[in-house]
Amino acid sequence: MRTFAVASVLIAVVSAGVSVQRALAQQALAAAPQAQAGGNQAAPSLPVDEIIRKFAAREKEFKLARDNYTYRQTVKVQELSDDGRPGGSYEMVSDIIFTPQHKRIERVVFAPQNTLRRISISPEDDRDLRDIQPFVLTSDDIEKYNVRYLGRQRVDEIDTYVFFVSPKGIEKGQRYFEGQIWVDDRDLQIVKSYGKAVPDIRGKGGSENLFPRFETYREQIDGKYWFPTYTKAEDTLHFSTGGQRIRMIVTYKDYKYFGAESTIKYEGVTDQPQQKVPPKKP
Repeated sequence: MRTFAVASVLIAVVSAGVSVQRALAQQALAAAPQAQAGGNQAAPSLPVDEIIRKFAAREKEFKLARDNYTYRQTVKVQELSDDGRPGGSYEMVSDIIFTPQHKRIERVVFAPQNTLRRISISPEDDRDLRDIQPFVLTSDDIEKYNVRYLGRQRVDEIDTYVFFVSPKGIEKGQRYFEGQIWVDDRDLQIVKSYGKAVPDIRGKGGSENLFPRFETYREQIDGKYWFPTYTKAEDTLHFSTGGQRIRMIVTYKDYKYFGAESTIKYEGVTDQPQQKVPPKKP
């Protein structure tokens, strides 16, 4: 499978229409599964509350497991013209690794000159890249969200439950996911998400930090957990000064478990490789 992620953008402009835009976005996101993939409203085999409880517990296991893996992350953001031609761009390739002292770090291995002119990468973008685009809904965070069952769908030959997820409230300085998640009906883990990071941020001085819709796919790693592998966003951000099309692609690859039997070197930093388990077939 694959994965899609998104970056947000910061431009100084005049703010307007936040509540109306948010309501329209929620309606569009809630309708997306049925419109895009022909979802059905078939009753699940387990009570919905039990499915939510179980997949949130599995997501917590996954989050803890991913913290013990190294991987390479590539981020590319492009400004697009009205007819889709690429303009300025931002790119970064980094390895998420462990030092010999077992400290987890991010090591940049490739970062060409940033040529973005009409948008910029904000601290919220960086935070969303870590926490929202590879969205994880654990038992620790489930109480922060409204989770509504939408039906069942088949995604890449995987039978899934589909839920619409939205924050119950917005606390200042916090970032949230709003959109759909697809949960494997066997492994009870998220295999796909579609939505956006919220809230959009509009400052008193006329600044606007807007966030595009994105789609993220996961892939089963080591036959047990579904890890994000590909995220993509291609959207128009509607600033007060006009719309700006952007494209963002994030890939996560070369997942390796941090073991203790032999060593691997990433750009001069020694790490421990995974002890592989043959993946099970879906």
